[in-house]
This record gives sequence, structure tokens and C-alpha cells, in this order.
Amino acid sequence: MVQAPWLPSLITATPREGFALAVTLSQKGVATTQLDVEFRRAQRPEYAEDADSLVTVSHVIATHFQTIVAANDYWRE
Repeated sequence: MVQAPWLPSLITATPREGFALAVTLSQKGVATTQLDVEFRRAQRPEYAEDADSLVTVSHVIATHFQTIVAANDYWRE
């Protein structure tokens, strides 16, 4: 499997960096499943004001963050 240049590792120095990585993973997931950039941009105003969509996005980010937290052994030394 070819490693994505934007994702060299799930290991991060801090929880804040881990959360930022979780957001990036979520964004890349959308871009991977909906390849049409213009369509994504056109749809953004719709889901940006839909509470259910925003909760779903938060859930996806949280799921990615759980994975990153586990990979970083909860940032224990």
C-alpha cells in the first residue's frame, strides 16, 4: 500500500496535533468519496446550516481522534 504524503504517521506530539490530524482525516475522507470539488463546494452551504450534518461531522472527527489517541498510547510517557 502506498503511503499518502499528507499522512506519514498517526503519531503526534500532543493531543492538539492529534485532533488536527483527526480533522484532516475527516476532510480527506470526504474528498476521497466525493471527487468533484465543485460539487463539494456547492453542497457546503446546505450542510453548514444543518444541525444533523454538523453532529455527524463531529462524530466522524471523534472516531478518528479515538484511533489517533490509541496510536499515541494516550500521550503517556
